[in-house]
Amino acid sequence: MHEFSLASEVVKIAAEEAAKNNARLVSEIAVEVGDLSGVDTGAFQSAMEILSEGSILDKARLNIIRIKGKGFCQSCNLEFEMDHRIDACPVCNSFPSEIRGGYEFRVVSLTIEEVQDETFMIQKHKRS
Repeated sequence: MHEFSLASEVVKIAAEEAAKNNARLVSEIAVEVGDLSGVDTGAFQSAMEILSEGSILDKARLNIIRIKGKGFCQSCNLEFEMDHRIDACPVCNSFPSEIRGGYEFRVVSLTIEEVQDETFMIQKHKRS
């Protein structure tokens, strides 16, 4: 189940970026997942929920952006979408000479909420 290790890495990346930006929480994480990557998005989402529990990412919305596979047929000089690695060219039925996309797996964005200035909050609520 490599989805757990992928989720672990995403949690690590998000936590590091949040710390760099003095975030108090991460509200959304967007991840691109290629259709040919072999990642089970349901298992990945479950792993993210488990690993995020009780952390700065606990309430974060996970936005999984699916990336279609792309094949290239040299016979037709055609780039086409693929759902599976063995999909043939839709024009000439030959197998793609090159797979140009669909293996992606990357964090593309984080939405964070910054830490409020604690000094300001203390002064604002201080009684005279």
